[in-house]
Amino acid sequence: MTDHAEPADRPGDDPRALEVEELRLEVERLRRRRARRPARTIPAVILIIVACVLAPLSVVSVWVADLVGDTDRYMATVGPLSSNPDVQAAVTNRVTNLVVQQVDVPAQVDNIVNGLKSAGIAPNAVSALGALSGPIENGITGFIHATVARVVASPAFTAIWNTVNRQAHTSVVKALTGQGGGAVQLNGNDVNIDLAPVIEQVKTQLVAAGLGLAARIPTVHTNFTVFSSDTVPKVKTGFRLLQIAGAWLPIVTVLIGAIGVLLALHRRTALIGVSLGIAVAMLILGALLAVGRTLTLQQLPAGASEPAATAVIDAVLHLLRITIRTVGLLALVVAIGAYLSGPSRFAGSVRGYCVWAVGLVRGLYDRSGLGLGPVGPFVHRARTWLIWAVLVIAALIFALWNHPTAAVVAWTVVIVLVALAILEFLDPSAPPPRRRPAARPAPVTDS
Repeated sequence: MTDHAEPADRPGDDPRALEVEELRLEVERLRRRRARRPARTIPAVILIIVACVLAPLSVVSVWVADLVGDTDRYMATVGPLSSNPDVQAAVTNRVTNLVVQQVDVPAQVDNIVNGLKSAGIAPNAVSALGALSGPIENGITGFIHATVARVVASPAFTAIWNTVNRQAHTSVVKALTGQGGGAVQLNGNDVNIDLAPVIEQVKTQLVAAGLGLAARIPTVHTNFTVFSSDTVPKVKTGFRLLQIAGAWLPIVTVLIGAIGVLLALHRRTALIGVSLGIAVAMLILGALLAVGRTLTLQQLPAGASEPAATAVIDAVLHLLRITIRTVGLLALVVAIGAYLSGPSRFAGSVRGYCVWAVGLVRGLYDRSGLGLGPVGPFVHRARTWLIWAVLVIAALIFALWNHPTAAVVAWTVVIVLVALAILEFLDPSAPPPRRRPAARPAPVTDS
């Protein structure tokens, strides 16, 4: 046999060579990762920004879709306005003025005085009647006003209001799209309500009360101006675009944000960023809504009722405000949840205290002699899947809930926290701690 000398400089036999090779591979891995970073980071940032910009438009598009497609939701919005005192007062004044004009109370009083003169009444009596013409006019006008007020405050007015609006439940949409018909119409920059059905009801009541002159009031279509603004034509254009987008825009926005998070190198950081961005967008939308409301009320025409206009605008914007608050709160909850699941020292301390508290409860349960049976091992094996199942179910509940509110978000968070605590309790892998955990950072992981 011939002995063959092994080469002494093989990398496998030299620890230093192995270390150099590992360092070379690590440098190469870092170089490739750095080269990939712009290719993934830039598109991710762009998509996240787009999602934050589309979030306010998505909220408004949902509001528009509700006004267009949901008659019950529309009636829940405008129906209560029939019993609003400010709206009733404004309608009463407008109808009273119109009826007085149609009856022509001053002319009727003059006819009575002239008739008495022709009948040969003494001049002193005629002069006395002439002096009483003003109080007579005021008395008749007051009688008409009281009759109108009773009609407007009665169930008859509510029935008229609801019937007209239910027959044309897209009245507000028609006002913003310029289409004809309905109780609410748009003429130029003014949003008006047709009071013809109310006037007919008032005419019947006046005739029944003994004012026969009211029978001669013709059918009058008069407009009660709710509000007026030079920005209405601009609102019409944007409203049409949002009406076309409908309920699809929120789905597209969520998909764009999700793709941006998945493309990001640090997904948890990206999720926190997009959530905070949406929360800020909701704050800006709420501020713009408040400014727009104030400007609209400041541009009311001379004869319009500001309290009535305020009531109508607030009623129409009520659902939009609720949606803004709900989406903003949900975004903050997601951002906080993503942060607390991260590697920061504070997040690790919070998780540690929660585990410690649940561990104390589990320790008391174990000392009672009651076991978990096969449930414990099952929860331990499937814990990750169970946690994801809880989160997915919570997301589905929120997504399928019809018009969720901030209270729905809060209760969903409570339910999720309770479910996670139950899973921690049922997992027997960690014994209950004997003291509070020290504040130390959790292992550095990012996904």
